Amino acid sequence: MHLSPSWLVARVTHPPLPVGRGAERGRSPRPQHPANAPRAPPVPPGPAAAFRSRPRGRSSPRLRGPGRAEQNGAGEMVPELEKATVRIRQPERVREIIQSLREQGVAKLQVISDFDMTLSRFGCNGRRCPTSHNILDTSRVISEDGKKKLKDLLHYYYPIEIDPNRTLEEKCPLMVEWWTKAHELLVQQKIHRSDIAQIVRESEAMLRDGFKEFFDQLRKNNVPLFIFSAGIGDILEEIIRQANVFYSNVNVVSNYMDFSDDGVLTHFKGPLIHTYNKNNTVLQGTGYFQQLSTRTSIILLGDSMGDLTMADGVPSVENILKIGFLNDKVEERRGKYLDSYDIVLESDETLDVVNGILRYILTET
Repeated sequence: MHLSPSWLVARVTHPPLPVGRGAERGRSPRPQHPANAPRAPPVPPGPAAAFRSRPRGRSSPRLRGPGRAEQNGAGEMVPELEKATVRIRQPERVREIIQSLREQGVAKLQVISDFDMTLSRFGCNGRRCPTSHNILDTSRVISEDGKKKLKDLLHYYYPIEIDPNRTLEEKCPLMVEWWTKAHELLVQQKIHRSDIAQIVRESEAMLRDGFKEFFDQLRKNNVPLFIFSAGIGDILEEIIRQANVFYSNVNVVSNYMDFSDDGVLTHFKGPLIHTYNKNNTVLQGTGYFQQLSTRTSIILLGDSMGDLTMADGVPSVENILKIGFLNDKVEERRGKYLDSYDIVLESDETLDVVNGILRYILTET
């Protein structure tokens, strides 16, 4: 599907399947077997403990299946919600949403997701993983002077981006300023389109553990996956492609590079998408959500307060489950995440919970 105007490029026609701005990412060995990567340390029991702390055999709010399973304890809904990384402020409400998503059926479901630090990993082995911007910023095609300037921008603006004490009105113009300056610096580097695939191959870009099951479940059940990213579309598409999961149900809206006839980066297509304008204002004229008007059941995946508005363009929402990955400054930001997301995953580098919920919803009743 091609989303017009031309700057919104949603690729659904792919070759045979071969394989934030955000925090600074360190270089770390790229594991060949993500399943072997260490899990995040347990967090103290929080609101989600209602799903895991009561003894077996008692009346419990643990998520269970419909009908008979509710009575005899058989067929628990989503065992992954008992993970120590899970925090939920309103367990019963979450249970009801998940049950409703299942009852509405697969034909009404769509998934709307951020990319950097949501579908991709925040860290591995104690070190940061790169966002789609960072992959380019630190690559061999950027001069040393360019790298220094990009890093200086990061160190100045990133604390502003995640500051829980600043208002959205304060942050938005500063995010526009950051993205604009960074994109101008990248344009000065005369990056070639032909370099992108190799830049991604040489990076430590990593999708979260469980990514293949996530993408495969959605493709198998013909569930649209809409990736709404403030990163660099050309880079994140290549990450997904090299992971062999860029399927025809995947649609992307992001910041895309524009190249000359010689394949040299000349500018970024507009309008600019940053952390805090991921809403219907940058989707006007595309008609994407209107074409999916019957998909009124939403699973939203994000890692920032700005991701909460990604479904604002959906004409009619019957049920929406918001899952937030809290990757950084966990203690400081926990309260706001629990106020805003239905499920909060703290320092969890996997898609285990999301996959568990999808398995339950996509199982025929």
